[in-house]
Amino acid sequence: MEEDFDKLESFVRSEWFITAASVVVILGITALVSWFVTKFLRKLLQQDNSLLPSSSIFINIARAAVWILGFCVMLATCFNVNVSAAIAALGVGGIAISLGFQDTISNLIGGLQVSLMKIISPGDNIEVNNETGVVKDVTWRHTTIVNPQNETVIIPNSIIGKNALTKLPPTTLVTIRFVVRGDGGDLDTVAAAIEAACSKAAGSITKVTQKPKAIFIEITEFGYSGKVTFKVSSASKAGEASDAAVRAIAPITRPDGDRGSN
Repeated sequence: MEEDFDKLESFVRSEWFITAASVVVILGITALVSWFVTKFLRKLLQQDNSLLPSSSIFINIARAAVWILGFCVMLATCFNVNVSAAIAALGVGGIAISLGFQDTISNLIGGLQVSLMKIISPGDNIEVNNETGVVKDVTWRHTTIVNPQNETVIIPNSIIGKNALTKLPPTTLVTIRFVVRGDGGDLDTVAAAIEAACSKAAGSITKVTQKPKAIFIEITEFGYSGKVTFKVSSASKAGEASDAAVRAIAPITRPDGDRGSN
């Protein structure tokens, strides 16, 4: 029995076992710190008053920084590696590395630019490089959008930085154009009726988060041209809500004597 304890003690005190145990402990602490940092940043970025958009690029950079620091501590503590000297040695080959990872660096910088400057944020409806969709996330390499066909489109961040970008109205915003016929004697009453009809019709489909607002834009040969806008809570129900609202306001846009005409 004593021989077994001696062997176990000798094994535990062996240099390679201590080194392996130290590596496991340091990497375990690094993983734990990375988990806490990720959770904290995700919660912080999702706040309404956050100075930064809730893009995962910031979480990815913070996670990478934690792991790089953890590896540096592990190398210096367990293997007596001079980290400063190693970094200086890597600096000599920095030009070759940067050339090899030129696209990756370009996408990383592009992602930081559009995120830090709040050019785009998750939830924005955008059009870039003939692709249209709602921004799902901005990572260190690409931006993910979901197009109207519910397809996921991956766009490199460098493409966004080099091409014209159009911010479109939110997909929850419904805009209906109309033309009111008649003498235009009481357009205020007509606008109020259109707003009430839209609110009731769209509200029967989904929740209306922004009340309908009707305005008149111009006078045309067909009548008084205008539009009504409102927001709904569900983008997937926006089309159905728009259809219901159009059907509801159609009778209002024509005077009684003109409803049967073409």
